[in-house]
Amino acid sequence: MESDPGLSRFHPTNRTPFAHRITNRANSRSARHDAVAAATKSLGPLLNKDLGQHILCNPLVAQGIVDKANLKPTDTVLEIGPGTGNITVRMLEAAKKVVAVEMDPRMAAELSKRVQGTPLQKKLEIVVGDFLKQDLPYFDVCISNTPYQISSALTFKLLAHRPLFRCAVLMFQREFALRLIAKPGDALYCRLSVNAQLYAKIEHVMKVGKNNFRPPPLVESSVVRLEPIQPPPPVNFAEWDGLVRICFSRKNKTLRSSFTANGVYEMCEANYKTWASQNDVMIADDFEIKAYLENILTETGFSDQRAAKMDIQDFMKLLVAFNDAGIHFTN
Repeated sequence: MESDPGLSRFHPTNRTPFAHRITNRANSRSARHDAVAAATKSLGPLLNKDLGQHILCNPLVAQGIVDKANLKPTDTVLEIGPGTGNITVRMLEAAKKVVAVEMDPRMAAELSKRVQGTPLQKKLEIVVGDFLKQDLPYFDVCISNTPYQISSALTFKLLAHRPLFRCAVLMFQREFALRLIAKPGDALYCRLSVNAQLYAKIEHVMKVGKNNFRPPPLVESSVVRLEPIQPPPPVNFAEWDGLVRICFSRKNKTLRSSFTANGVYEMCEANYKTWASQNDVMIADDFEIKAYLENILTETGFSDQRAAKMDIQDFMKLLVAFNDAGIHFTN
């Protein structure tokens, strides 16, 4: 009787190759693990956890970030936190000049060594210091694998920079990036969303998993592309942010409720009295700031609106109405 050829693969003599395949896969996984461990160990003494240093090791991601910037041969690029230069060298090949701001002198030395003696060396300027304390040079494009603890401060320092740059491609913690791009009605829509989108068009361009870094961070990352709005809106940002802060203190409550938060009436009344004094406006003896604010909210139609559903134009209209009535949100 002939044996069933369909059963031959289960014959004991055919089990060895399958076992070998399992062993080979295990060895392959082990080899990759050992390689990653070795790379992490080699970077270990260099990395400073206090500075949030995580080296981007995936060359495809590094190139993808540079590609999203659409660099021109005439561009000067500002890079924040270049690390060992995995993104830097790609920018140097595409742009006229790269100014890299690095806080850690050891990282700056590694980057310098990487391009030393190459044609790229003369195109790189390294600034050692805290980006937040630097007077920024002129630049066309900014690219950053951002230390996550300075994400907000970095974003608004860039948005305040003049002259305006063409675009910025920035890597952030995933949740921070999603807050930047959130729209009215989204769960993550917040004061950060409104303030950033006041000055820039922001889009999400890439997700970056934690395993693309050494050592891996605790969170997932995302890359956003930011284009400043030109010309920027003629808004006093301190005033704007003062109003938005109040509105988002209870973003799912009505604005009438938000203005009852602790200290809001007192601040508005003090600022109104200062404005009245400066503009020779008499204040009635029976003046009540609560009724005054509620009247402005009612007349503008925003009394029962919620910050979570309001867009930038809504906040702009509300700010103009308050300012016209002598209510200001900064000293």
